[in-house]
Amino acid sequence: MAESSRPQLIHIDVDRRLGHEWDEWDGKPLPNRGDYDSSPRLFFWWSALTLVAGGGLAAFLIYVLNPRFGLLHPAIPGLLWEAWAVAGLLLGSWWLLLALGYLLNRPLLPERLAERGPFLRLMRFTSGVANRFGRRDWVENAAVKVYNALAMMRGRKVGKGELLLLIPRCLSKETLDGVLGIAGKYGVPVFVATRGQLARRVIRERRPRAVVAVACERDMVTGLHDVAGKVPVLGLTMTLPAGPCKDARLNLDRLEEWVRAYVV
Repeated sequence: MAESSRPQLIHIDVDRRLGHEWDEWDGKPLPNRGDYDSSPRLFFWWSALTLVAGGGLAAFLIYVLNPRFGLLHPAIPGLLWEAWAVAGLLLGSWWLLLALGYLLNRPLLPERLAERGPFLRLMRFTSGVANRFGRRDWVENAAVKVYNALAMMRGRKVGKGELLLLIPRCLSKETLDGVLGIAGKYGVPVFVATRGQLARRVIRERRPRAVVAVACERDMVTGLHDVAGKVPVLGLTMTLPAGPCKDARLNLDRLEEWVRAYVV
């Protein structure tokens, strides 16, 4: 590769290793060789379950505590049930608009009320519920797909120097070479996180207008929750044939498609 087309690599000293979400891994092969590819519909099913479970828990707490609230003022129990009903109606309507926008491939909500707002919190809560049933990685894969679809609908464009490519240290050599080739082709700087969660730091220092990030499902959901509300992000998940944090692979064609969508 010619020197003029070589991508800029950004390194920052770190205080802990990337992939801390996998600290409990027992060393056994991952299901389906670390490929958690899932239909986006899976996220909508689990997110609906999460909202229903949350609403049910809130109703149970109101039911249990209302006798005590009634001692404070007789109007409080009725007000609490009214607030519960209004909150449920608003959340249900928001969820339906989100799902309909996804199905129609048309943004029906502003990004601050969708993928860069409440959606990020719903994604985290849904991940927690799915984790209870051993389905975390599949549901997170579906959630990231829904997030990316919503983000792509915005049709955002930035300059080459305004886009930042974030990648982990655990890519296979072949995959890393492919990533660097794409970055060099489009003149996009690359930040390699050798250890630690440094996305917020590099974003704060470089102030990109958009980010394309690569990570496993667990780190991706955490990273999107932390960063996507501050700067637009597209997130590409990896497959983990050798287990977490080693020789990961990704769809290079999809990566190039997203980089090109931002800068061309």
